Amino acid sequence: MSPTPDVKTELAAVRDPRATARVAELTAILRFSGGLHSIAGRVAVEAELDSDLLARRVARDIMELYGVRPELHRVQASGGRTGGTFAVRVIDGGETLARQTGLLDQRRRPVRGLPNKLTTGARPDLAAVWRGAFLAAGSLSDPGRSAALEIACPSGEAAMALVGAAHRLGITAKAREVRGIPRVVVRDGDAIRVALAEMGAIRTADAWEEMRQRREVRAGVNRLVNFDDANLRRSAQAAVAACARVERALEILGDDVPDHLKEAGELRLSHRDASLDELGHHADPPLTKDAVAGRIRRLLAMADKKATADGIPGTESAVPEGFED
Repeated sequence: MSPTPDVKTELAAVRDPRATARVAELTAILRFSGGLHSIAGRVAVEAELDSDLLARRVARDIMELYGVRPELHRVQASGGRTGGTFAVRVIDGGETLARQTGLLDQRRRPVRGLPNKLTTGARPDLAAVWRGAFLAAGSLSDPGRSAALEIACPSGEAAMALVGAAHRLGITAKAREVRGIPRVVVRDGDAIRVALAEMGAIRTADAWEEMRQRREVRAGVNRLVNFDDANLRRSAQAAVAACARVERALEILGDDVPDHLKEAGELRLSHRDASLDELGHHADPPLTKDAVAGRIRRLLAMADKKATADGIPGTESAVPEGFED
């Protein structure tokens, strides 16, 4: 299950008492969740939000900060969202609210990015901008290779403004377009944790980091297990191939095999899973692993030379398919 709802629930409970931070958060929510519309020739401010709790909070903040009473409606999702959404709409006094929040400039033109006062504010205000943007259009995936904190943006300019605010907070974020929608993406695990903490989702940041560490440990263990399994498989295949070649060599040479090479070959066949070092300990008198390897190598070479001279298959022909080097 995506951790996004947990993040939004925690962020919705964050209440920064500073007026500038409250304004920054509210403006970001309005900008990233809908923005400005024209209804019957009048400028309307509207936000489409995915929770009733957040919609009521936004309506309350508009009333407390600007003295405007918004309308609340349950509406069909738009803009690629799924499920129902809650609309917070201001028609009467919408243009005044748009000017006060900075969503409309002095020439009655909608801002394409974010109001300049938001992106040049103090650190708490920048964090509030990110909090508002995430509440409006953010998502967080579980830790892993494809982990990402993303915010869908209303325009490329808004995405770049959000990236600028992130950099001022020490967060590495990038703007990109995905399926025609501008997005701001944070992919680095440490940066995601910092972004969550800066926005105020401390509990979620700790839980996400703990999950990330558990997954990294599990992945490390799996890599070691896979490495050991692969090594064991290669060792087993090499042992099967070596024994098959030795058997064929003794068969080719028959009574012509020198005693010391025959002894080395029989040692290999008697202790099929043993290492060369262990084979040397089984010899009488004991041999070094290099001596054992050398004798087996000469046994195979002698048998292959005889097989070539006699026009018969050599030692490699005895190795089962799929066990070749």
